[in-house]
Amino acid sequence: MAECRFGTLVFDFDGGERVRYMLLVHHDEESFRKRADAERERMLQESVRLAQQLHANGQYRGAAPLHPSSETKCVRVRDSKPLVTDGPFAETREQLGGYFLIDAKNLDEAIGIAARIPGARIGTVEIRPVMEVAGLPTDCLDRRIS
Repeated sequence: MAECRFGTLVFDFDGGERVRYMLLVHHDEESFRKRADAERERMLQESVRLAQQLHANGQYRGAAPLHPSSETKCVRVRDSKPLVTDGPFAETREQLGGYFLIDAKNLDEAIGIAARIPGARIGTVEIRPVMEVAGLPTDCLDRRIS
């Protein structure tokens, strides 16, 4: 692995470098709930197909939809005591609905993948490079290619 400004680059089997990106899918939960069940299921299956394609290309690291923000708990520690509150931290129109964790050659490739996520059509996909931290456990893919 090689160090870069945004964290650790991961080498693919073709000798190229890849950067790990977190693609955070935000959407309006209320608007999403109002969509027909069939449309929501089509979007979910489209996301599964995208994940399978990314996996076949060696770019998939993980993905999952999240339960609604109404099931969220927030924890803050003040004076060494945890304070637990309901709901998302920020009051916004869009909530975090899921994520993809990918390896991409560069930001342009990550943008291209983000544009293929069905949630991008009804909300926003935030793209963030992931920083690797020395000492954290690594998964089997990191061991295989390092």
